[in-house]
Amino acid sequence: MIILKVQVKLFATFRKERQALQEFEYSNDIPISTVLKDLSLTKDDVGMALVNGIRETNDIKLHDHDVLALVPEYKTIKH
Repeated sequence: MIILKVQVKLFATFRKERQALQEFEYSNDIPISTVLKDLSLTKDDVGMALVNGIRETNDIKLHDHDVLALVPEYKTIKH
């Protein structure tokens, strides 16, 4: 079985009750959405996803030793 290692960097509110830097292992290439599910996040929670420093969509496949950075969606607070 092939082991795929993906490093995930979380920013801003995603760090609340989570480690800022995490590593996940999977048996094959997986879409970003799988990592989001494992972090209990939805695609609507994410404002920007970067794979190896390049902005990507949630359906792109991650490969061994990729670095995924997740930035939360900016939500406007109305008074």
